Amino acid sequence: MEPQQFNPGLPPEQGLYDPANEHDACGVGFVVNMHGQKSHQIVKQGLEILVNLTHRGACGCDPLTGDGAGILIQTPDVFLRAQAESLGISLPPLGEYAVGNIFLPPDRAQHETCEREFQRICEEEGQVFLGWRTVPTDNTDIGRAARDVEPAVRQAFVARGPNTPTDKFEWKLFVIRKRAGVAIGATKLPQKKYFYICTLSSRVLVYKGLLLADQVERYYKDLVDDRMVSALALVHQRYSTNTFPTWDLAHPFRYIAHNGEINTLRGNVNWMRARESMLASPIYGEDLKKISPICTPGGS
Repeated sequence: MEPQQFNPGLPPEQGLYDPANEHDACGVGFVVNMHGQKSHQIVKQGLEILVNLTHRGACGCDPLTGDGAGILIQTPDVFLRAQAESLGISLPPLGEYAVGNIFLPPDRAQHETCEREFQRICEEEGQVFLGWRTVPTDNTDIGRAARDVEPAVRQAFVARGPNTPTDKFEWKLFVIRKRAGVAIGATKLPQKKYFYICTLSSRVLVYKGLLLADQVERYYKDLVDDRMVSALALVHQRYSTNTFPTWDLAHPFRYIAHNGEINTLRGNVNWMRARESMLASPIYGEDLKKISPICTPGGS
């Protein structure tokens, strides 16, 4: 057997580590308190990991514009409750409400049109829309390329409807998210592509953008608040190889952050499209007709 060829700067083969498996991809990291204890320290450690992954991301000819970076945490109830109260919004107990971080058109009129459509769909799906909060951001040190296409960032608060069982709340939020994306995408709004729901959940919250790793904490002022607590943090610094960098394609996504290309993408999308007409469920019923297309057209 021929000796393995690998970069002499890498560690030697040991345990489960094999230097032959080394390859470059996006930077992804995860930190968790195994006892489920929430703290701001976990959020800080997640952001520290993110900064240490800077070398695994990329930037363009504008060195202050990255390919995207972000963090996923658990819903910070104490922080959000205080912010909502300051706006006159009364939140129900944790788990009975959802918060969504949403990108919206920078044009005020189009921005408000998107908000009204989102609220309408929430109500049609039997949920209780509670209000909006503007997410404080600071774009002073992000690149010009990122600033030129910077969306407005707002948080939507949605309470579980009286006729929605607790274990179906996340499903209804999924339906709302899919319906809103399709409905706004079908409008003639010039800035409709700015609309994107980063997360809409009673469990998790994502802060992300067309940012470098070290810009995330400075851009999103929420993240430095001591009441921003979580028992887990999932972070990602993107190296875009098969799609152009955009605000919406930054990771983490709503459930995952992956660090390499999914080379079977086209086949998987085609299989899903073929199966959409056959989807049926005694549990989700007519809701299944509302979520097509399941795979976002043009998505990575």
